[in-house]
Amino acid sequence: MVPRSCRSGRQKRRIWFIMLILLMSPVLSGTVWAERMSVEADKANIRSGPGTDKYDVLWEVERYHPVEVIRKQGDWVFFRDFEGDEGWIHATLLGKGVTVITRTDMVNIRSGPGTQHDVIFKAERGVPFQVLKRQGDWIQIRSADGDEGWIHKKLVW
Repeated sequence: MVPRSCRSGRQKRRIWFIMLILLMSPVLSGTVWAERMSVEADKANIRSGPGTDKYDVLWEVERYHPVEVIRKQGDWVFFRDFEGDEGWIHATLLGKGVTVITRTDMVNIRSGPGTQHDVIFKAERGVPFQVLKRQGDWIQIRSADGDEGWIHKKLVW
């Protein structure tokens, strides 16, 4: 017969082990704390694999395009974007700047943080912006061309 004190010690260790596994599983799967980066070059090629010799260019992105890093391999970064598309980009083309991208067909960019402010221009789906400031549910943004304005956070990724 096992003494009661030994059983409770094993139970405590088992509970701690289960809690550790539950806490670590999102980290190990890479879905919780994904690193967000953005394109710093004027234009960047997105490739089918980690290199320029053997891998095709899938598409091209512009400055401020945000990406969610899935993994890194040498000087290359495998990522997912706002549409769920995945590809490879050279690490030197990315930075830690805070950026957003429009996810709605046509959005209003306003002169201030609220619908009472004038619409100063519109942006199509997939236009990336640098984040300058946040105020409540509104984000002050700048395009790669230097145009600035405010956008509601629900309209961007």
